[in-house]
Amino acid sequence: MTSIFFPRDEYFMRLALREAERALEHDDVPVGCVIARDQEVIGAAANERELRGDPTAHAEILALREASQAVGGWRLSDAVVYVTLEPCAMCAGALVLARVPRVVYGTVDPKAGAAGSVLNVLAEPRLNHRPQVAGGLLADECAALLREFFATRR
Repeated sequence: MTSIFFPRDEYFMRLALREAERALEHDDVPVGCVIARDQEVIGAAANERELRGDPTAHAEILALREASQAVGGWRLSDAVVYVTLEPCAMCAGALVLARVPRVVYGTVDPKAGAAGSVLNVLAEPRLNHRPQVAGGLLADECAALLREFFATRR
């Protein structure tokens, strides 16, 4: 993992933060994801596990589905994924399978992160694809949104 960010990365991460805020409307954990290709958004989603009653309705999975529809196929080999929280094992696996070349995330997930915190699915040498990973972009803002959400539940 690196902390190397490009000029447009902050713009797309701010869009992902807006998606995360949308999750609050239906009492979901505020995680948002935006997928960009050629500097345009092709997929965006917030967590919708509570809304859909679906354990797989993570922001990344929903955004991957939208992006795949936008490009007309499952390979997203020229896209960048921006997500406010380090992907879990399920989402990291989906990112690998979609052949995403670069993943940028906001804050680490010390309980379920699979981009280096708990597991490192995105760097697993036995898998046939390993995206570049840049973590920590707008980490304080991403973490604050999650802290505020969980503070109201404990």
